[in-house]
Amino acid sequence: MQKTIALWGPLLVFVAAALWATDAPFRVHLTQGLASTFIVLGEHLVSCVVAVPILLYNWGDLKKISGREWLAILFIGVCGSALAAVAFTESFHYVNPSVSILLQKVQPLIAIVLAWVLLGEPLHKNFWTWTLLALFGAYLVSFPSLVPQTYAGETFNPDLMGAALALAAATLWGASTVFGKYVLRDTAFQTLTSLRFVVGLMFLVLLNAAQGTFPAASTITETDVLFIVIIAFTSGVFSLFLYYYGLQFTRASIATIAELGFPLAAVFVNAYFIPGNQVSGAYLGLYVGQWVGTALLLIAMFMLSRVNREVLAEETRS
Repeated sequence: MQKTIALWGPLLVFVAAALWATDAPFRVHLTQGLASTFIVLGEHLVSCVVAVPILLYNWGDLKKISGREWLAILFIGVCGSALAAVAFTESFHYVNPSVSILLQKVQPLIAIVLAWVLLGEPLHKNFWTWTLLALFGAYLVSFPSLVPQTYAGETFNPDLMGAALALAAATLWGASTVFGKYVLRDTAFQTLTSLRFVVGLMFLVLLNAAQGTFPAASTITETDVLFIVIIAFTSGVFSLFLYYYGLQFTRASIATIAELGFPLAAVFVNAYFIPGNQVSGAYLGLYVGQWVGTALLLIAMFMLSRVNREVLAEETRS
C-alpha cells in the first residue's frame, strides 16, 4: 500500500498543478476591471468557506505545530498563497499570460536547491536524468521550434516588470513547496491547506486596506463574482487539498518537477480558450514539437514517480 501511494503521490501533485492552469481565461477577464490584490482576496475568501470548517474540525492539530513550523506556515500563507498569486496575476498587465506561465519553469530549480539545503534531501542516482528530460519536454512545449518566442509567434521579449513579477511568483511558489513538505512531516494535509488559506486571507485583507484596492460594490459584476468562485474552487481550494495530499508522499525535489503540470496544462488552456493565442500551422491547436514535449514530460513524470517510490522504500528500510 505504501509503495502504491509513493508511486501515485507525484502524479497527484501533477494533476493538482495542471488544475492551477484552468483559471487563466477567467483571470485575464478579471484583471481588466479589478486590482490583482482584490482578485486574490476574493479567491481566498471563497476558499475559506470550505477551509475554515475543516480547520475547526482539526483544531487539535494546532497544538502539535512547533514554532519553526508556524514560521513556515506564515511564509506559505503570506508569500506562497497571497503575494505569489498577486505577483502572478499582476504580471498579466505587462505580458501575455503565456510568458508569465513560461517563466514558472524556473521554479523547479529553485525548489530543488532549497530542498537539498533546508531539508537535506539526497538526490537519487536517476533523478537528474528524468529531471532534465522533463525540463527539455517543458521547453519544447513552450518553444516547439527550439527558438525562444511566445506562443503566438512573436519574439520572446517580455516586459521587464512583467518578467520580474512572474519570476517572483515562481520563487515564492518554489520555496512554499519546500516549506510545505517540512510542515507535512508532523501536520495533517487538511490542516496545512486550511491554514494556508486562512493566513493568506488575513494578510490580503490588510494589504487591500493599505493599498485602497477595495472596489465599489457597484463596479463588481455578476460575471466577476462567478469567475472568482470558479477560480477559487478549481485552481484554489480543491486543487490544493489534492496537492498537499500528494505532497505527503512525495519528495520536495520531485514534487517541484511534478508541478510542471501547471505550465504544460496552461499551454493547452491558452491555445484553446484564450482569444488571440490560436495559431496557424498547428495540429489540433498545438505544434508537433509541443506534442513531442508533452509526451517527454509525461514519460519523465512517470519515471520520477518510480524514483520517488524507490527513495521512500529505501528510507523505510533504513
